Amino acid sequence: MSEPQPKAPARGKALAALAVGALGVVYGDIGTSPLYALREAFDGQHGVPVTPENVLGILSLIFWSINFLISFKYVMHMMRADNQGEGGILALMALLSAPEHQNRRRMYLLLFGLFGASLLYGDGVITPAISVLGAMEGLAIAAPGLGDWVVWISLVIIVGLFAVQRKGTGLVGALFGPVTTVWFLSIAALGIVSIWQEPAILAALSPTHAAAFFVRNGFTGFLVLSAVVLVVTGGEALYADMGHFGKRPIRVAWFAVVLPSLLLNYFGQGALLLRDPEAVHNAFYNLVPGWALYPMIVIATGAAITASQALISGAFSLTQQAVQLGFCPRVTIVHTSRSEAGQIYVPEVNWLLMLACVGLVLTFRSSTNLAATYGVAITGTMATTSLLFMVVARTRWRWALWKVLSLGGLFLTVDLAFAFANLEKIPSGGWIPLAIAGVVYILMSTWKRGRTLLFDYTRENSMGLQAFIDDVGLNQPPRVPGIAVFMTSDPTVAPSVLLHHLKHNKVLHEKMVLMSVKTENIPTVSSEDRVTFTRFGEGFSQVIARYGFMETPNVPAVLLQLEQLGITKSMMRTTFYLGRETLLPTGKTRFAGWRKRLFILMTRNARSATAFFGLPPNRVVELGAQVQL
Repeated sequence: MSEPQPKAPARGKALAALAVGALGVVYGDIGTSPLYALREAFDGQHGVPVTPENVLGILSLIFWSINFLISFKYVMHMMRADNQGEGGILALMALLSAPEHQNRRRMYLLLFGLFGASLLYGDGVITPAISVLGAMEGLAIAAPGLGDWVVWISLVIIVGLFAVQRKGTGLVGALFGPVTTVWFLSIAALGIVSIWQEPAILAALSPTHAAAFFVRNGFTGFLVLSAVVLVVTGGEALYADMGHFGKRPIRVAWFAVVLPSLLLNYFGQGALLLRDPEAVHNAFYNLVPGWALYPMIVIATGAAITASQALISGAFSLTQQAVQLGFCPRVTIVHTSRSEAGQIYVPEVNWLLMLACVGLVLTFRSSTNLAATYGVAITGTMATTSLLFMVVARTRWRWALWKVLSLGGLFLTVDLAFAFANLEKIPSGGWIPLAIAGVVYILMSTWKRGRTLLFDYTRENSMGLQAFIDDVGLNQPPRVPGIAVFMTSDPTVAPSVLLHHLKHNKVLHEKMVLMSVKTENIPTVSSEDRVTFTRFGEGFSQVIARYGFMETPNVPAVLLQLEQLGITKSMMRTTFYLGRETLLPTGKTRFAGWRKRLFILMTRNARSATAFFGLPPNRVVELGAQVQL
């Protein structure tokens, strides 16, 4: 299979347009962290006193954490570990799933990576809730009488956001770049004014203040890392979304706009705390002049919606990849744009996320309380990504072991430091993203294992394809006019639905097409490599349609290509045959009983193959069989 040709790097106006777009989609999450991150270091569960030494120490930690984890780790190095331009944990897992890398140790590593990917769903649940609440809490400062309405206004915004998802991200996406650009410029301006009034805060640029902070505060200082990590929560989103814009626009947006804006605002908040320690309860909004409070609340709300939208869209994309890679049952995938293949809507995921977000808002009722749940999921994902990066660097890039351990080990050490600091959050709410990830992991791993067992059972009880065609030639069963397309997951054997059809109906169509849909370990498959066609004797032919893990199969589109080859002449003369297995948890397989029943339940609730592959329902025939799992 030929490799897709890389796109020419964007330049000039095209680069600027992509960089502005990346501001919203890629940096929406990390961009809203100033609403609550610094406050949690002082006013959170393990906050330290607001003294000048502690302010300088925490600002120094924030400065070096952002530059190490985002600038150095993700922007400069992790973005090199791409799968044909796509990033994220599942893209790394696809690299490690190549046939030449299959062994038992690698399979355990992939399961570990699967749990890391599952943690992203926990992040996707928390981000909309904490971002919108953080933005709305400015109302309590602008108009204290509205403080009791913060939760309910936040709920209306969150429900409305999820409700418009079915319209597609095009409408909301068109505002991503401009809204977030205004947000970053606004927070930078607020920071500059505050720093001008208290330039002593710039001393925090020295790492000596970070080191002195740990010496001075001991174990409590270490636990403060659980708040500091909130300033880098968008690192994984940056890496996972790089395929939408490319590496260069993301890097330009980071170094030209996002990094300076974030640092200016954080240092501006620190300067405010040096002047007025009592402002710590909402350091961000206390930076805002009274006349600008309401406009800033509107801008912050737009930024929060943008950050939430980015995470919701990411959950949709992650689910699509999981379906294609065999970790998730078929779900409803609606393409909401005719021009952008990546703009999709998954209603099952959308409504589950909405219910979870509403539950979090009603339970925790403030961004401060929600901060106790935030950080656990993202630090686990960051550590998982570092580990997979090390394996990819060693096995795919053939790096020397010393280089892998020195660079990857440095990444992993810092990630684990933040992860261990976040362990103390587990009893007070950090268990929520872990529970979400645990449920998602069990579902995904059960589905993968169940489908593997079902595939093995089908192969063991099937007949080799060539042997079956030879048998048809010897026995010459009656033929009827028309074309029959038999969908099969294994192109090397005669599909069981075909065997049942011949056994019970005693006839075959004039033209028999055996069609398989395969998912490759690359994001997309080029059009020239999409379809492989093979002719056999006795009127049989085989079609293999290949798709990347970021694509949705479209069987009718493949059949249009077959018409040009003279295989299919009319959909009205074509009948599709699908197998439908009735699973019974009575077989003697190495599969726990409860997982068998869970797999059966998932199978029953999966989207039908007819709808998923886009087959015309009035041309589909399903034949059932019982399988003891």
